[in-house]
Amino acid sequence: MINKMELSNMASILRKKLGEDESSPIDVFQLVQKIENLTLIFFPMGKNISGVCYKGNKSNVIAINSGMSIGRQRFSLAHELYHLFFDKEQLSSVSYIQIGKGDEKEKKADQFAAYFLVPQSSLYSLVEEIKRNNNRKVLNKEDVIRIEQYYGVSHKAMIYRLLEEGYIGYNDTKKMESGVVETAARLGYDTTLYYPTSETKNKLVLGHYIALSEYLLEKEFISQGKYEELLLAAFRDDIVYGFEGEDGVVLD
Repeated sequence: MINKMELSNMASILRKKLGEDESSPIDVFQLVQKIENLTLIFFPMGKNISGVCYKGNKSNVIAINSGMSIGRQRFSLAHELYHLFFDKEQLSSVSYIQIGKGDEKEKKADQFAAYFLVPQSSLYSLVEEIKRNNNRKVLNKEDVIRIEQYYGVSHKAMIYRLLEEGYIGYNDTKKMESGVVETAARLGYDTTLYYPTSETKNKLVLGHYIALSEYLLEKEFISQGKYEELLLAAFRDDIVYGFEGEDGVVLD
């Protein structure tokens, strides 16, 4: 049985461990770079898989499907953090696209991700503020879009979160599923949240793998050629071949 209070507490504990408070929106992509010995991979994985987590003896890997929207990638990364920190039984896991589906561990990971990205008390305050300012008791599609933009999660992830808390009913979701991107644009928001990573940037490796490659080269455990081979395998041709136009970059 899923203990939502326990999962909410776990999410709060991990936020604190990573230097965040209990309620503010977070950039989970940046946040995970604080985690030692973690390699983060972005790669298009097709229509069924949202992410993968592998826990090793000395290093860990999380891979995220960059073919999903940016908002969905953030939710998937938070989902994989549950497997990394709290799933004590599995060394590896493959997570699928649908939110709230799968076995109990997958449902727990989704619930954890929802609390990690959209904390309970923070969501309550925001929802009540929206209702009060608009003098009504129910949320509409525009409200949902404002909330998901604030927390930086996908529309479906936000619908899942609001359903779980009882702020909207299942029948309400049908009228909230169309025209989301256009409505967001008309409300003045950047619509990047709703689109996948561009094809020129959808394959990328960050974190421990890159740092370890640098260390091995510095200590002369590997040759320059092997070092470049490792980086090219990690889609980091930018490091191998140089950063074009960097001389013209103004470092503000």
